[in-house]
Amino acid sequence: MSEPQVTLYDTTLRDGTQGTGIAFSVADKIRVAEKLDDFGVHYIEGGWPGSNPKDIAFFEEAAKRTWRHARIAAFGSTRRANLAVDKDPQVQLLLDARTPTITIFGKTWLLQVTEVLGVTPEENLAMIRETVAHLKSNGREVIYDAEHFFDGAKDDWGYALQTLQAARDGGADLVVLCDTNGGTMPEEAGEMTRRVIAELGVPVGIHTHNDCGVGVANAMAAVANGAVQVQGTVNGYGERVGNCNLTTLIPNLQLKWGRPLVGRLERLRELSLFVDEVANVSPDIRAPYVGAAAFTHKGGMHVNAVQKLARTYEHIPPGRVGNQQHIVISELSGQSNVLMIAERLGYAFKKGDPELGKILAEVKRLESLGYEFEAAEGSFELLIRRLLGRLEPHFTPEEYHCSFRRACAGAWNKCEATVKLRVGENCEYVVAEGDGPVNALDGALRKALRPFYPEIDSVSLNDYKVRIINGQQGTAAKTRVLIDSTDGRESWGTVGVSDNIIEASWLALVDSFEFKLRGL
Repeated sequence: MSEPQVTLYDTTLRDGTQGTGIAFSVADKIRVAEKLDDFGVHYIEGGWPGSNPKDIAFFEEAAKRTWRHARIAAFGSTRRANLAVDKDPQVQLLLDARTPTITIFGKTWLLQVTEVLGVTPEENLAMIRETVAHLKSNGREVIYDAEHFFDGAKDDWGYALQTLQAARDGGADLVVLCDTNGGTMPEEAGEMTRRVIAELGVPVGIHTHNDCGVGVANAMAAVANGAVQVQGTVNGYGERVGNCNLTTLIPNLQLKWGRPLVGRLERLRELSLFVDEVANVSPDIRAPYVGAAAFTHKGGMHVNAVQKLARTYEHIPPGRVGNQQHIVISELSGQSNVLMIAERLGYAFKKGDPELGKILAEVKRLESLGYEFEAAEGSFELLIRRLLGRLEPHFTPEEYHCSFRRACAGAWNKCEATVKLRVGENCEYVVAEGDGPVNALDGALRKALRPFYPEIDSVSLNDYKVRIINGQQGTAAKTRVLIDSTDGRESWGTVGVSDNIIEASWLALVDSFEFKLRGL
């Protein structure tokens, strides 16, 4: 007998926004929902229309659109205690959202029922049953989230099961077991899911949090024991340390267990980066499957093996989830690292060639001074070109100077940079202002180069990072500056190191512009 279909229920736009530092505008939520729908997610929980006007606005916009794959779900709670369900305004708001699916949560843990909610156990059961029945009578698919199920079941299994039965008796299409506190272990999640399915007789889903670092493992344990829906968020956003991370769970189920979920899994990394970008969150480079480091190889022995047989250190082909293999250069590198990167840059070397040894020796010398080339592929390519005598500099920096001016009343501050450089036989001496020394230097370099190389107008700085290398030396410590640049078509990193932060920035800036001009 084939395994039952597992559906994906994404709650990035509701539970995910409860995470620290996560916020979406209405337009953001629509963009994310469209991306999720295009990816093939089955359910998209858009928010709680009873909690804020922004979520109401989202559902108004969502109702105007046609969704190809996903069912949009509104989220809310059971009716208020001692109030008829058809008189409860927040229940009516759920219906007013006009979503085909409504998800409500109710209390499972007897401790919360009596001490937090302050109602009798019987009234809590009525609140669950009547709310589900009312929503079903209005033609909605109803998913019931059993809040704190695992805590409640450990405390009083009989009453916890009664709450699920109340949802079932009201007509719930699916009952979801929620590990609200995130403290359950996988063996518990699997065993309790199995028991509920055996005793309840309706489809069961799972909603986990990652407080113990096993959110994905708990969800998989539940699926292994019969759960047919997994609730989670893109990139694991969520309250405290987050929810079950769908960007890990999806490939785990689809690639490792053969449980089909989405048709375009190769767009997983794209989805992950898109949501991070909209949320203004830096991507987790170590995220399984989708992180920049997920298929990155640094140690020389590893790279040598990967070069011969990639699957020796890659558990799946990176392209299956839209990622790619990265070989980085560091003090741990061997000739295999340099060889693979050089080949990607168009240089045909063989292992043992003296040029490879020369490049590797220079890399290790520079890294002993504080350089790192892992995220500075632009500087590394320029390094190779210089060592091989294949770099014709487009300009020659001769000197620069930065000064800082403050108005007497403190009303304005400005930095001024003076740059002198040569372009062929021409000597350029220019001055530019900026909000800081790096901004001023950037402006001066552009001003000097623009008459000769108008292409640099397309270059913009994506990111600027400063790292103190040997902090124990205090203000005499060396500084490493990494600049990430783009021209709209490609992106590149460049690096500079000095005991002077402005000098380190200058070196990285010069490399950034030289990299753009290479090949002209």
